[in-house]
Amino acid sequence: MKKVLACICIAFVVGIYIYVPSIKNMFLTGDFEVISEFMKSYGVYAVAISFFLMVFQSIAAPLPAFLITFANANLFGWWQGAILSWTSAMAGAALCFYIARFLGRDVAEKLTSKVGLKQIDEFFERYGKNTILVCRLLPFVSFDYVSYAAGLTSMSFIGFFVATGIGQLPATIVYSYVGGMLTGGARLMVTGLMILFALAALITILRGVYMDRKRNI
Repeated sequence: MKKVLACICIAFVVGIYIYVPSIKNMFLTGDFEVISEFMKSYGVYAVAISFFLMVFQSIAAPLPAFLITFANANLFGWWQGAILSWTSAMAGAALCFYIARFLGRDVAEKLTSKVGLKQIDEFFERYGKNTILVCRLLPFVSFDYVSYAAGLTSMSFIGFFVATGIGQLPATIVYSYVGGMLTGGARLMVTGLMILFALAALITILRGVYMDRKRNI
């Protein structure tokens, strides 16, 4: 039954990707305001549309999720947008995990890329059980690739889900706070991304220092 549901989800996304190219093109513009206006056009259903878009981009990796997070903050307010972005990203991560777990590596590679998954495999070899948390804190590591890769390991779903929730929270809050202040323009968007990158790099460096000191004790 779970395999059937996973196949249905993939078929649904592929169908949208083919027959509703405007959604794909919307992401490719790199403009969160375009996505915001798209969601806003659905009125009271804007929240549901946002949730759907986040899950859609999760399966159809590697579309940029941060555009939706910016759009949510801009449209609903930063903290309401953060809650919406976090919960929908968690749903997307869970779906990717189960697609990989029940349909295998071949399907995961077709939805992502063979090279991309191999790079994430190296993270798992290096960081072990801490991989999910580490990768979630690094903005340059694909959120969706990590979810698919985790499903191919022996990791439990609960462990994956908890680590994803904790690791994704800082990025979501920062993206949402920055997104809530943006009024448009590529310069401001890049500024927001650089802020997040700097914070993630700082966390990674501090963690490395802590681990080195712990090993030397």
